Amino acid sequence: MNQAMRSSAITLSVFALIATGMVAGFHALTDQRILQSQQQSLTESLNALVLSSQYNNDLLHDTITIQDNDLLHLEQPETVYRARKNGLPVAVIFPVIAPDGYSGKIRLLVAINTNGELAGVRVLAHKETPGLGDAIDIDKSSWILDFNHKSLLSPSADGWYVKKDNGVFDQFTGATITPRAVVKAVHNALLYYQLHQQTLFSPVVAAHE
Repeated sequence: MNQAMRSSAITLSVFALIATGMVAGFHALTDQRILQSQQQSLTESLNALVLSSQYNNDLLHDTITIQDNDLLHLEQPETVYRARKNGLPVAVIFPVIAPDGYSGKIRLLVAINTNGELAGVRVLAHKETPGLGDAIDIDKSSWILDFNHKSLLSPSADGWYVKKDNGVFDQFTGATITPRAVVKAVHNALLYYQLHQQTLFSPVVAAHE
């Protein structure tokens, strides 16, 4: 009887260990696939702003962290992605927040070439009114593409407003606050780049063991 109980206990323990190992392995495999999917999605978002043909470094790992509440309105550390071609700087991509959208904060992703010209802008998150303010979203309209190739010099400072405020950027019918907030945020991103260009492209310092 005791021998049979011991054998059953050992068998159950072995099965439990196998099951635990299988579950752990499944979770590890699932986590790896989720991570790969997230990295793929991020890479696609970055490549929508800076084409993969324009750089040959590891964009997801050539990064630095910034935090700026004055121009970028980043209340916590955020990641900057640096594109390089054969070791030479090409562009930086970093998040920017427009704090004064009609329905709250608008989160943007801004890419700036080394010459200070915008490579592109995308809206990552917003709560703007459907059918009005959501035209900032690339899936709703092409308005956001108007920032391509703009810089601090083109247009000049007095042009960085919506047309209702005597600037060069279109506003939306029935919705001026949303595009006004985005234009201001993108202009601030260019100002930040002008002030911190050398820091943004500073080499990554390897940690000593």
